[in-house]
Amino acid sequence: MELSKINRVYFVGIGGIGMSALARYFAKRGCLVCGYDKTRTNLTMTLEQEGILISYLDEESVVPVSFMENHPDTLIIYTPAIPKNSPILNHFIDGGFILHKRSEVLGIISRGMFCLAVAGTHGKTTTSSMLAHILTDTGFGCTAFLGGIASNYNSNVLFGNNNVVVVEADEFDRSFLTLNPDVAIITSMDADHLDIYGTSSELANTFAQFASQIKSDGKLFIKEGLPLLGITYSATKPAMLNAQNIRTQEGRVIFDFNDGYTQLKDISLEMPGIHNIENATAAIGVALSLGIHPKSIKAAVATFKGVKRRFEKLVTHGETVYIDDYAHHPEELKACFQAVRSLFPERKLTVIFQPHLFSRTKDFANSFAEVLDTADEVVLLEIYPARELPLEGVNSAWLGSKMKNKNLTICGKETVIELLKSKKPNLILTVGAGDIDTLVEPIKKWLTTTYE
Repeated sequence: MELSKINRVYFVGIGGIGMSALARYFAKRGCLVCGYDKTRTNLTMTLEQEGILISYLDEESVVPVSFMENHPDTLIIYTPAIPKNSPILNHFIDGGFILHKRSEVLGIISRGMFCLAVAGTHGKTTTSSMLAHILTDTGFGCTAFLGGIASNYNSNVLFGNNNVVVVEADEFDRSFLTLNPDVAIITSMDADHLDIYGTSSELANTFAQFASQIKSDGKLFIKEGLPLLGITYSATKPAMLNAQNIRTQEGRVIFDFNDGYTQLKDISLEMPGIHNIENATAAIGVALSLGIHPKSIKAAVATFKGVKRRFEKLVTHGETVYIDDYAHHPEELKACFQAVRSLFPERKLTVIFQPHLFSRTKDFANSFAEVLDTADEVVLLEIYPARELPLEGVNSAWLGSKMKNKNLTICGKETVIELLKSKKPNLILTVGAGDIDTLVEPIKKWLTTTYE
């Protein structure tokens, strides 16, 4: 496929964070961009405001005329989450259109560019967004495809005027194997997506395969302790890149960076938590390897505002704090809780958690229970199924039965606000990767109204 010959692009499942970034990319190139998704969200409504035509009916009749017949300048991109019996998907299959997964298109785009890829079972969105911001803020420049909405730019795609691209390399469905990066970061390799990989060892083998695809003159930055050879980084152990002298000042994290050659003192980071300090350490290391001036890097890190739904502080009003986070794996929950505790050690932590996927809940039930037990109070929502069908016996009541926390409530999203009103918590954390984000504005509005 030659990108220069593509004038029309249709997305089957346009509302996903990765798909919408590609949609914006092709729209920026001047292509006619249309798509389908089953649910209208804030993100799809934003795409519509940007001139992209989106249908929410999965019917062949709603496919625009421009995509009724196959043409050489037409590209169809789909997500594996779309059911195989989708009428729109089958319209393109039956019509002889060539279909590409999002990951394949990302691989094609990055092939002719200097590619910086960030992989990991968690941490990749924050790290790739941080790296993209450093490159943009310092004037080095880059195009970037991100797995979240970067708060500095209110977008999941950045456009540079050079040949450098930052991509979030997704391990789901082995998508990142379409990439051959010049520089890669691997933030973590904890067991996840076992519905795809079967075993944690197969997941590790696939990460090793991804690492082997780095260009021969390229660099691999890896978190210290991972079973791969590369430039190691850590905030807790000796490594080639180290974050040191970590402390908190006025709600921000301050630390020093040292790689044995360059020392950066008193780096200021808005996002708390050891995991975010390590994400920053990796991004700083890559930026230095590109020849960016250390002082410019330090200034850029200080202005990084984070990513939507990644430890996003939504309300900090007097005695009340409300934070929202995308955490959906036990290790992510653990890191998130520790970050909250580091900032507000004396407060009672109320967690509202929506498990994501029946398979993940089943695979890590004991670990989820153990982490959730460390919260002072837990509100457990029903499992968000995403692409999955229910598993018999796997539900939030079953997960709750494994917990020891006596302050546990299981309820639906529709009763959360009333529950909070009765409990009047002063430190609230919503976590999950499903549609728990639809509670964010209502909770924020209730809290804001309460203190007006």
